[in-house]
Amino acid sequence: MPANLEEKELLTVEEAIKLFNLSRIKFRHLIRKEKLSFVVQYGRQQRFIVREELMKYLSNGKQEELANAKNGRTKKRLEA
Repeated sequence: MPANLEEKELLTVEEAIKLFNLSRIKFRHLIRKEKLSFVVQYGRQQRFIVREELMKYLSNGKQEELANAKNGRTKKRLEA
């Protein structure tokens, strides 16, 4: 079993968010709303992310749309 996220083929949603520094809300909304090649449904609730497919998706200009806030608003809210 791969020790780090960069080596795993399948990621949980939370692992993908962490690895690619994505906005949790935007990413979760995207995978609920659309049928995407990088999302694999397992059972009724569990979703896995195919790392290579997500990398292709993000390389097509989607990284910025889903990026975590850079101005620190999220961090400030969590600290409050």
